[in-house]
Amino acid sequence: MNKSSEFYEEFNREAIPHMDALLNFAIRMTGNEDDANDLVQETYLRAFRFFDKFERGTNCKAWLFRILKNTFINSYRKQKKEPHKVDYEDVENFYESAKPSNTDDSHLEREIFDNLLDDEVSEAIQTLPEDFRTVVILSDIEGFTYDEIADFIDCPVGTVRSRLHRARKMLYSKLYKYADDKGYISKE
Repeated sequence: MNKSSEFYEEFNREAIPHMDALLNFAIRMTGNEDDANDLVQETYLRAFRFFDKFERGTNCKAWLFRILKNTFINSYRKQKKEPHKVDYEDVENFYESAKPSNTDDSHLEREIFDNLLDDEVSEAIQTLPEDFRTVVILSDIEGFTYDEIADFIDCPVGTVRSRLHRARKMLYSKLYKYADDKGYISKE
C-alpha cells in the first residue's frame, strides 16, 4: 500500500504529539519501562496501519489511548494462556547479575515516578483495583474529560463518574495520614 507524504504528515501532526502521555500511562499500566515502550511502539504501529480508518476531526488522543488499552489487554490475555518461558541466557547469567554491587534495574522507573508524585501517592494509586486506577490516572493525571474516559474504557459517563468518585474515596482513606503529615489538612 502506497501512502502519500500528506498521509505521513497528517499522522505525525495528529498522533505523535500524544506519545509522552501514552508512555506515562503505559508505564503505570505495565509497571515496567521496557514493557511500556514496547506497548507504545505497538500502539503507534497499529495506529499507523489503521490511520485511514481514523475519523478526522475526532479526538486522536482518545483513539490512541483506546488502541493502547486494547493492545495491553490482548497482550495480557495472550501471556496468561502461554506457559512461563525462561531465557537460558538469563539463567546462565543469574549469578553475575545477583552480585551485591549490581544496580537496581527499576531505578529509572522510580526516578520518573518520583518526579511526578511522591512515593506514597504513587503506591496508593497502584494499590487501587485496575478499573479505578485507570479512571484516576486518565482524569486526575492525564487530564481527560469524563466523555473521553467513557469513550476510552467503553462505558457510560455515569460509570466513569461513579468509579472516579469511589477511587478518590479509596485514595482519601489511604492517604489521610500522608496529607496530614504534609500539612494539607487544616487543624482548626
